[in-house]
Amino acid sequence: MKTANQPLLSLKGITKRFGALTAVNGVDLDVCPGEIVVIIGPSGSGKSTLLRSVNFLEEIEEGTITFEGNEIGYVKSKHGRRHLDAPAKICELRSEIGMVFQHFNLFPHMTVLGNVMEGPLTVQKKSPEAAREIALDMLAKVGLSDKRDVYPATLSGGQKQRVAIARALAMRPKLMLFDEPTSALDPELIGEVFDTIRSLGKEGMTMIIVTHQMGFAKEMADRVIFMEKGSFVAQGTPEDFFSNQMEHERIQSFLNRIM
Repeated sequence: MKTANQPLLSLKGITKRFGALTAVNGVDLDVCPGEIVVIIGPSGSGKSTLLRSVNFLEEIEEGTITFEGNEIGYVKSKHGRRHLDAPAKICELRSEIGMVFQHFNLFPHMTVLGNVMEGPLTVQKKSPEAAREIALDMLAKVGLSDKRDVYPATLSGGQKQRVAIARALAMRPKLMLFDEPTSALDPELIGEVFDTIRSLGKEGMTMIIVTHQMGFAKEMADRVIFMEKGSFVAQGTPEDFFSNQMEHERIQSFLNRIM
């Protein structure tokens, strides 16, 4: 496992509730620069909610998020109540923590190039020329330079997801979050998305990936975490996890169903 003196991301006691439901229950997680963490577990276990909380798409009730050694995302009012930091600051942080969703979320009225340019243009206030150059570089990285002038409706699911990855990368993030990036894809299209993620890993990108693809977890992860009912049940290197955790009845049952 890759190590560093200081984690890039540190979560302490993260708790998120939806009414009476505790979706994430006191989770602690340190992610080192260059580390690839894969989170697995049954549907409804809190995996996606945890990722969304890291990127401030969900407000948390308890806990702290530290990025590059600085606590981020929340401030306290004079009455002691916590709330999200100013929108501009949250936007700035999201540019350093990219997120790719399972359903692409591309803008249908924009070309592929326009989709990838949008973040540098609107969030980072780059010039159109600079944003275009960044977008072209990112499309080349995901192997879609030839699709720059088409609209998302003409793309396959795998191509759409690769555009979504290029769009996130255009912000030059230091951490990438992937929430079930292949769950909406036909089986034959999964490989091209994972090939793109593999190339990011080889370049040293820090990533947290939620997936049901155990083969990918075994191959790519520095650490595999099993999450259920809002908590981390077990974690370890792929070698340790997929051998030792087979003795854990609940994890064995989960793995037997999906492998």
